[in-house]
Amino acid sequence: MNRRTRLAVFALGAAGLALAFAFALAGMPPFGGGHHPYRDLAVPAALRHATANVVSSVNFDQRGLDTLGEESILLGSVVGAAALLRLGRKETERRARERGGPLDAVSFMSCLALPFTLLLGLDVVLHGHLTPGGGFQGGVVLATGLHLLYLAGHYGLLERLRPLAWYELTEGLSVAAFAGLGLAGLAMGGGFLANILPLGSARASLSAGTVPVLNIVTGCAVAGGAVVLLAGFLRQAVRVAERPGRIGQSSQEDRRARDGRDDTD
Repeated sequence: MNRRTRLAVFALGAAGLALAFAFALAGMPPFGGGHHPYRDLAVPAALRHATANVVSSVNFDQRGLDTLGEESILLGSVVGAAALLRLGRKETERRARERGGPLDAVSFMSCLALPFTLLLGLDVVLHGHLTPGGGFQGGVVLATGLHLLYLAGHYGLLERLRPLAWYELTEGLSVAAFAGLGLAGLAMGGGFLANILPLGSARASLSAGTVPVLNIVTGCAVAGGAVVLLAGFLRQAVRVAERPGRIGQSSQEDRRARDGRDDTD
């Protein structure tokens, strides 16, 4: 795709986004008015659906379709970043470059914090319907917690513990599972992403219907996507190098070009 085609595609997308944004602004209620539908409806809906965390009730129940869109944006962003970070024609992959190791204190604290960080991420995901947190936050904690191994100076061990094919599959299947739960709501006679599980009692571990399930699915999708994204950046920094001979060849080509200009002048 040449530069002119890229600009044309961007212009079409920007025009469509600007039009949608204008319609959204035109439909907004006046600033400072007394009508606040989310304030008046969100908390009663959360209580009715036995979701102690009102934010999770909004994200995965009342506005579940928006959350599916956010997951799809994350999936598209990871795919785009992976495409941009692929090996170029002037690049090659080699063994991890030997660098000075981290300070002993940094390595010790990273290894010490790793299991606790992963446990914290699991707790944030599994209890997102009860306490502040949820799939998005917990997924990021899980993904970044795993990369404490890099800070500890164990990049090789990190590569062995994160087979990227599995994380890519996890992200894709998680987004598909989210959409599948939405279709299940339609099949049961309700709306898209309508609750299809028992609500239970508020503040109980097994409560809030499909909200905790969607939290877990989202946590898997976000963790998988963030791992793949971080792996691409670390691979670019540690393993990717310019092909041997390219620098010299470029210098010779530049020298010949200068010599040619000098002869003509």
